[in-house]
Amino acid sequence: MTDYVDGYCERVGPGLWGEPLNSLSNLAFLVAAVLVWRLAEGDRTGRVLAALIGLVFVASSGLHLLATRWAAVADSGAILVFLLVYVVVFARRRWSRRWGWVAAPAFLALTAGTALLGGGLYLSALIALGVFAAVLAFARDAYWTHYVVAGAVFALSLSLRTLDRDVCDYVPAGTHFLWHLLNGVVLYLVSRVLIRPQRTQRTQ
Repeated sequence: MTDYVDGYCERVGPGLWGEPLNSLSNLAFLVAAVLVWRLAEGDRTGRVLAALIGLVFVASSGLHLLATRWAAVADSGAILVFLLVYVVVFARRRWSRRWGWVAAPAFLALTAGTALLGGGLYLSALIALGVFAAVLAFARDAYWTHYVVAGAVFALSLSLRTLDRDVCDYVPAGTHFLWHLLNGVVLYLVSRVLIRPQRTQRTQ
C-alpha cells in the first residue's frame, strides 16, 4: 500500500511537490465545501455534504502530494462515500426514507455494472446525474436544470481526466488539474440543488 504511484502526466518522479498544479487545484474542493457549508445554515444534511466535500479535498490532496497506493485508495473512497450519501439523501428527500435504503445498493450495483464496461465509479456518477435530471424534469421541478448543467460540466471534466496521459507530449502539465477545478463546480451545484429547496421551505 506504500508503493509509489505515477498515474498523472504532471508527475515525473517521487516528491511531495511533484504535482504542483494537481495539488493546488484541489483548493476547488475546499472552496466548494466552504460555500456549501455557508449555504446549508441550519440544514444538518447540507453540513454533512459540505464536510464530505472537505474530505474529498483532504484525500485528493494527499494523493497528489504523496503519490502512494494507500492515498489513491483513500481518494477513491472519499469520492465513493460522498456519492453514496448523496444518492441516499436525494432518494429520501424526493420520495421517502424507505427509498433511501434502496438508493445506495442500487448505485453500487450500477457502479459494478459500469466497471465491467471499463467506466467504473465516474461513469455511474454521470449516469446518476442524468437520472436525477430526468426524475426532477418528470416532476416538473425547476431544479432539474441544475443536474443538466452539472452533468455537462462533469462530462467535460471526465473527458479531460481521460485525456491527461495522452497529451503529455503536448501539454507537460497534463489536464488532470482541470478535472479538479470543474469537479469543484459540480459538487457545489449538486449540493446546492438539495439544500436550496429546504431553505425555501423553512422561510415560508
